Amino acid sequence: MNKTSQCTAFVALLMSTSAIADEAPNIDDSHSTNIIKASPVDTSNQAQILVDLGWDSKYISEGRNNLDKGGIYWATAAIQKNNINVYATVGRGDSQHYTEWNFGIEYGFDLTDNLSGSAGYQRLEFYGDERAHDNEIFSNLEYTAVDWLVPSISYTYSTEAEGSFVEASLHSNWELAQGFTVSPYLTQAFDFKYTTEDHDGANHFQFGVEAEYLLPNNLVLSGHISHTIAQEDIKLEAHNNGVTGNLDETFAGLHLSWSF
Repeated sequence: MNKTSQCTAFVALLMSTSAIADEAPNIDDSHSTNIIKASPVDTSNQAQILVDLGWDSKYISEGRNNLDKGGIYWATAAIQKNNINVYATVGRGDSQHYTEWNFGIEYGFDLTDNLSGSAGYQRLEFYGDERAHDNEIFSNLEYTAVDWLVPSISYTYSTEAEGSFVEASLHSNWELAQGFTVSPYLTQAFDFKYTTEDHDGANHFQFGVEAEYLLPNNLVLSGHISHTIAQEDIKLEAHNNGVTGNLDETFAGLHLSWSF
């Protein structure tokens, strides 16, 4: 059961906290392989605690629906200090027996004024019809010279699958009102034996709209609606498993986060 952690809409809690202070919100990267992004720069030397609660209408990762029916609830707690972020996340299916735990540590850094990144490790534990686990090493780069066109690339390596997954994204962030930002995005994903062994290359194309609203008392409300288009990796897997029909997915999510 290979899947990137948090492939559905987790709020980027730490980035959102920095956004509240700077009055420049950063959108939840709902399709990212990372659960929570570590802030590249932390000059306060004070620990931040963050809590996030959310729900997704489907559990979509790597362009695939991981549950036979229903959606999934998420709860995340994180502590960040000096660019180090330690987090724990639990997900539970709302209509079937499924539980997932993610435990991780991530380091955020700045390469230039406009180029930031992060790298980390996480342990995944899955409880459902089958018991499984995984270890992942991940990294991310993001270029933020202009808000209306923010390219990023993320990389995840799975020790169980001995394969990697790559996502290249473009976000366009628009602050439509004070504290309210809407961000349409595009993502192209590539699978290299992370999800399947039979095909390397294009996995799926995803697009959608993310929104974030900064509330009083360090609360952030965010949501997304997204659509995936299956490409060769998903199509080949479906063909080998005798699956027919539409392989594309549409899903949405809503999250509320609090930092203190």
